[in-house]
Amino acid sequence: MSRDLAPTTGVAGRYAAALFDLAQEEGALETVEADLKSLKAAIAAAPDLRGFLKSPVYDSADQLKALSAIAEKAGYSALTTNFLKLVASNRRLFALEAMIAAFAALASKHRGEVLAEATSAAPMNEDQVKTLRLEIEREVGHAVNLSTAVDPDLLGGLVVRIGSKMIDSSLRTKLNRIRTVMKGA
Repeated sequence: MSRDLAPTTGVAGRYAAALFDLAQEEGALETVEADLKSLKAAIAAAPDLRGFLKSPVYDSADQLKALSAIAEKAGYSALTTNFLKLVASNRRLFALEAMIAAFAALASKHRGEVLAEATSAAPMNEDQVKTLRLEIEREVGHAVNLSTAVDPDLLGGLVVRIGSKMIDSSLRTKLNRIRTVMKGA
């Protein structure tokens, strides 16, 4: 099934492929994908949560209890909740973000979409995201699943990743190029 869609290497890939297969069998792809997208946003918004997930200090019982509470409060589906409990009990939470990314890649590939990520110095509004998505779709000739991130260190501009291709038009990169040229002069 999913083995035809994307490579499933490493812990994250194997867990994501298993979850994808189960979600597909149960007809719950969209639900699980929405749950994981919500969890990804929660992790991004809470550095303490990210630290908790990656820390080996907490035992699996504490991690299981915390993930169960998060899943219940967020209203995640039974499949997503059970997946999170399994990951916690197997002490694999350090790879949860990679599992979420691998699942998103499998789901996008299943729909015939291309994954793209745009990082900007400041948050983009909906119109800017829509325009960027349409421009990328026009360029690649496929539907695009675009995720956005903010990195204030860029100073300005965008860094867009489409698969393995990266387009860096950030001000930080341009300044670094100028600095390198000036050192050589």
